[in-house]
Order: sequence, then structure tokens, then C-alpha cells
Amino acid sequence: MGPYQNWILITAFALFLSLAAACSNGECRLLDECLSDGDCEAGLYCFSCGQGFSGSRCVRSTITDQFKLLNNSLPFNKYAFLTTHNAYAIDGYPSHTGVPRVTFTNQEDNITQQLNNGVRALMLDTYDFDGDVWCCHSFGGKCHDYTAFGPAIDLLKEVEAFLSANPSEIVTIILEDYVQAPNGLTNVFVDAGLMKYWFPLSNMPKNGEDWPLVSDMVANNHRLLVFTSIQSKEASEEIAYQWNYMVENQYGDGGMHAGSCPNRAESAPLTDKRKSLVLVNYFGSVPVKEMTCENNSGALINMLQTCYGAAANRWANFVAVDYYKRSEGGGAFQAVDTLNGKLLCGCDDIHACVPGSTSGPCTPL
Repeated sequence: MGPYQNWILITAFALFLSLAAACSNGECRLLDECLSDGDCEAGLYCFSCGQGFSGSRCVRSTITDQFKLLNNSLPFNKYAFLTTHNAYAIDGYPSHTGVPRVTFTNQEDNITQQLNNGVRALMLDTYDFDGDVWCCHSFGGKCHDYTAFGPAIDLLKEVEAFLSANPSEIVTIILEDYVQAPNGLTNVFVDAGLMKYWFPLSNMPKNGEDWPLVSDMVANNHRLLVFTSIQSKEASEEIAYQWNYMVENQYGDGGMHAGSCPNRAESAPLTDKRKSLVLVNYFGSVPVKEMTCENNSGALINMLQTCYGAAANRWANFVAVDYYKRSEGGGAFQAVDTLNGKLLCGCDDIHACVPGSTSGPCTPL
């Protein structure tokens, strides 16, 4: 046997010993090397991030439920929620028009999976199309057969099923709305069975006051918040006009410059405290899946800090990302844990808010 064959045998044996000594069967912890999702602890999955580490490692796949960890007795605007940008634009979503789709996607999981993993706000683009309301990733305010994903009711029924199965959870839907049909948007929510969860417009604070307590929202079954980008629908359909209640930073590449957090053009300045909700976007203008594991990690948390200063020292309530599970470890989930820690006790992680926590040196307020 020659030197080359010996080298192969030695390398193979070393690899065998390495794998044999590695964790497996649900024992692998955060950033441990892994071969499959089944190797990782609950709340983690096996993922390869070329920018962050070599090989595959266990990274987070679910959020920390702040309400179960602490309580739900504070106003809604005192908490932070993971938000999926273009939540409907899902890899592999089947064509409903018979025409190959020619547009971008922004997520890998379906709506049910997103919600089950802790996403609590969904960004949807709604259009008039084919005599109905559809979700499309389009341009010019028009949906085309090659930019259409599917009828909005299909996705909204997934939201209804989640709310029905999880009676203590609240979901927010933020619409980039191009529906012009009279009551078209209302009708699709009615048909999806969602009106029984509808948070009434009359209960929404318009001058920067606190929102109702989460516990009261749950008790009253007001567990679906819906915002539209069309101002007139607040009067005509009693659907909240987003910019009356929320400030938002610039989306796309313009919102990804380190140290800068400008407001979106449609939004009031981030410093406007008459709007009691803050949304931070952090995703590129063109979704590049391979880059999102880096975007969703340290750079995201740095931007949240920048936007805190830009928003008159207010932490974000919503953080919107592409491909929400991709990260170098904690990712968008850790970012939301950081926000909830800051909001709820002034610590860098929500776990440090728990009395007796050993997760960090912060002393809860």
C-alpha cells in the first residue's frame, strides 16, 4: 500500500473518530457541529453558513416566548416580535396560475411553520387579481400571472388555524396593500374566519399612548392586529392605517448602512413619539439567500442599537428579516431576545430578566 492510500485510510479513520466523538441524537448544543437536524437540541437545527463558520452547526430555529418566560401583563408596545418580510414569498410555493413564476422569494418556511417557530408579525403584499385578493411579489401596483403566489385567503386560513390552536397568542399582519375593490380586503378576512380575532380600530392609541395590556387583548380575543398602507381604508373599512400608529426605518439596501437608520419615506420621523410602535427592517433590496445568515446575526443586532438612538431611545417592537432562520448562531431569534431584554428589564437578553438568572451580569430593573 502506497503513501497516498495510507493517507486516505488515516484521514478516514480520523474522520470516523471525530464523528464518533461528536454529539448526536438531540444532544448537540448551539454551534456544535452536526450532521442532521436530529443531532441538535430542541429549538435548534443543523445549518451551514458559509460566511460564519465551516461545515454544519446547530443554530437556533425558534423564538423565546417572552410571555411564558415572564408574563403578559404589560402593554402590547412593551414587547418585541419577530417579523417575516414578504412572508408569503416562499421558496417552492406552487404556481396557482399555470405560469412559471418570475420573481424573488424571501422565506423558506410556510406560514404555519413561521408561526410555530415564533414569528408573530407577517408582512404581506395584497393585490386585486383574478377576481380575488392575491399575494404577489410584483411591481407598478399590478399583479401578474408570473408574479402571483396565491390567493390571500389560503395564507390567512393558516393564520386562523394558528390562532384557533393557540388561544394566548397574538399575530400582527402588515399589508403593503394594492387592493382597490370596495371591501375586498375586509371580505377576505371575513371569509378566512379571522374577524372573531380582530383588534378593533377604536382601541388603537393614536397619540403615542400605550396599547392595551397583552393579557386584556388575549382575554377579549383581540388577537389579530392588521395594518394597511392605504390611508382611506381606516375610514372605509376600519382597517388601521399603518403610519398612524407606527414608525419604520428604510427598507432594503438603504436601511443596511452601518451606523445609519433613516426613516422610510411613508413613515413619520423615527423620533415621532405620537406613534407608539417601532418597526426595524433589515434585509437587502434583492434577497440573496447565501448572505442572510450573516445579515441576520451581529449586523442585525448592531442595527437595532443604531435604530434605538435614531428612534429617540426606543427599542423596536418589530424586527423584519428575510429567511428568518438563517444565521451564524442565534440570529434573528437572539435579536428579538435582546429587544425583549431591553424592553422588559434593561438587560441584553430576556433570560437575564428572570430572577436568579445566570445568563449575564445584568441586574434586572
